Amino acid sequence: MATKKPLPPPPPAVKPPAGKPPAGKPQPSSSIGKIPSRPVLDPHHDGPEHRQFPRAQMTVPFRLWMGEGEELSFEATLRSGNVSVSGAFLASTFFLPVGTEVRCSFALDPEEEPVLARAQVIRVEQPNTRDDKARTGMALRFVEFFEQSEVTLARLFLGARLEAFAKEYLASKRARSLSSELDRCVDALAAWELQKVTATQSAWAEE
Repeated sequence: MATKKPLPPPPPAVKPPAGKPPAGKPQPSSSIGKIPSRPVLDPHHDGPEHRQFPRAQMTVPFRLWMGEGEELSFEATLRSGNVSVSGAFLASTFFLPVGTEVRCSFALDPEEEPVLARAQVIRVEQPNTRDDKARTGMALRFVEFFEQSEVTLARLFLGARLEAFAKEYLASKRARSLSSELDRCVDALAAWELQKVTATQSAWAEE
């Protein structure tokens, strides 16, 4: 998944009736749009798009659109059922054809810039008359991210582990022996990669 030139901003939302919050805007009083301090990670896979990444069960507004300016041909705001680094499942009662590409914008934290991406519909789940409680919606696979916003998404899954590792590493004798912030940064990255290969749990504890 490559990071390329900045994506044009989403088209302006239609102004809602007075007293109602703008569509697709996270509200501080709601859990919608807030990044959970400890996201609920589902160990089970939800189709091929989730085989390499865990998913977080969280509900955030996803704004989808196709085209720009006068060529805008589609726009909708849907809520996610789960999110992963590779894609998301959006609850919906309408369905786009499998293979359709859309632009999407979603905020994991109202205090941070939203994640901007190009995504492709890879699966639809339509109503089941035998099960009224069955979920309906569309599974998206992220094809391309913009403005390095994929880092915000990755932190959802790696933030807690990276923070714990950084605290251990910065307290180590090796880290304290380095005078340059750049040297410490490069050294920490090397240590992180080494830990992933060797599966060492606490290689940088206080010495």
